[in-house]
Formats: sequence, structure tokens, C-alpha cells
Amino acid sequence: MISSRDRRARLFQMEEARRQTQHQLDLIDRHIMRRMTAVIPALKPKHAAYRRGKPPDPSAFLKRYRSTLAAITAERQPEIDVLSRKLARQDQAIAALRERASSLTDLAA
Repeated sequence: MISSRDRRARLFQMEEARRQTQHQLDLIDRHIMRRMTAVIPALKPKHAAYRRGKPPDPSAFLKRYRSTLAAITAERQPEIDVLSRKLARQDQAIAALRERASSLTDLAA
């Protein structure tokens, strides 16, 4: 039988591993946002069209932004998918361990 101290230590280890996985996902997200921030000036409309009497299309920037964001995200998508699945498994394992711990304390009471 596993002692409550061992269970708590295992739960702590699992939660720390989950935090690290979440941190990796956050790093990927920040990396994508940093790249998008660097790309934004190139996405802005050129003023040459406005000089010819035609106002710039306000939705064109948004279309270019979204397509660039999708392309940059697609580059990291396999990594994001792997980490997301790992995070889901970790959440399930933590929930199962907590459930077992609570059922054991209910039996002991």
C-alpha cells in the first residue's frame, strides 16, 4: 500500500510535470506572437494606392494578418498538438490520482 506521503509526493511530481508542459506551450505561443509582431509592419497597406485616389481596403490588413498567423502557427502545429495531448493525459492522470486519494481517505474515515 502506498503511504499518503508517497501519494502527495507523486501528485507534486505530476503537477510539476504538467506545469512544465504548460510552460512549453506558453513559450510556443509567445514565439508565435513575437514573430507576428515582427511581421506586422510588412503587412500594413502601402500608401501608393491611396495616392491614386483609391482609399486602402481596411479588411486587407486583417486578411493578410490572419493568413500569416495561420502560416506561422501551422509551422509549430505538430509540436502544439503533441504538447496538448500530453497536457490532457497529465490532467487525466492527476485527476485519477486525486480521485483515488479521496476515495482512500473516505474508506479510512
